[in-house]
Amino acid sequence: MDEKQLVRQVLGGSESAIRLLIGKYERLVVHMVSRAVYNDQDREELCQDVFIKVIDKLGTFNFDSKLSTWIATIAFRMAVNFAKKKKLDQVELEEVEFRIGETVEVTEQEDMNRFILRLVDQLPLNYKSVLTLFYLDGFSYPEIVEITGMPEGTVKNYIHRARLKLKKIVEEQAKKEVALL
Repeated sequence: MDEKQLVRQVLGGSESAIRLLIGKYERLVVHMVSRAVYNDQDREELCQDVFIKVIDKLGTFNFDSKLSTWIATIAFRMAVNFAKKKKLDQVELEEVEFRIGETVEVTEQEDMNRFILRLVDQLPLNYKSVLTLFYLDGFSYPEIVEITGMPEGTVKNYIHRARLKLKKIVEEQAKKEVALL
């Protein structure tokens, strides 16, 4: 089913279309929300709120962009607003200082993707948001600009800085691992 059919059916009140919409975009919404909200209960509640808003505002979607971009925009903005409201991010997004968390250890059972996501979680919200959108969700620069409302140069800059900071984290992890041997 294409996006227009899906939207039409959701607007028509089809419960199966609503379930299909949620199933299709659930991973995207969870990615967007989990970059800013760490508490499981808050994250789950906010994801539900995102889908409520998506369904409520779906009539305003005009197909100028992909449906996934529109949904990601809603999820991103709601997550950032939630984080600011809850004072989870104490300073403005532009001024977030880099902080290195606990040493991240990779066990044999741990999946490499999970390890990388743990490293990404150590980045400031603005960096991990654009990095997640670009690498995990596969959005283009123009789509990320639309989702975040940031200029394209800022998006590119944040992705570049995020990669440099990730490199620094990995190098520091490697030094800690070598020091233990």
